Amino acid sequence: QVQLVESGGGLVQAGGSLRLSCSASGTIFGITSMAWYRQAPGKQRELVARITNSGSTDYADSVKGRFTISSDNAENTVYLQMNSLKPEDTAVYYCYVALFTARGIMGTYWGKGTPVTASR
Repeated sequence: QVQLVESGGGLVQAGGSLRLSCSASGTIFGITSMAWYRQAPGKQRELVARITNSGSTDYADSVKGRFTISSDNAENTVYLQMNSLKPEDTAVYYCYVALFTARGIMGTYWGKGTPVTASR
């Protein structure tokens, strides 16, 4: 069993910053990639940023230059530093992890989500 615990969401004025974190625990053999998705009201869930176990990253065009994804592989933790937040960044942010369990089974897991609101 794998658990993801997210933290760091909240309310901030437009232009402000927040840092999200997500820690994975359980029967983990190795993580292949970690990511943050978001879902705004009435919209589909979309990829915000992704990082592989080798450190490669990619970002949605809408957040490039403002958001930075990073990870601590030893702690199975991924972070999302969000700067210059805009009202359109308001959404529930979900952590996503792809990993191999101790039994060698590939699995993907989602966090429960943490809300981020950037007010005008």
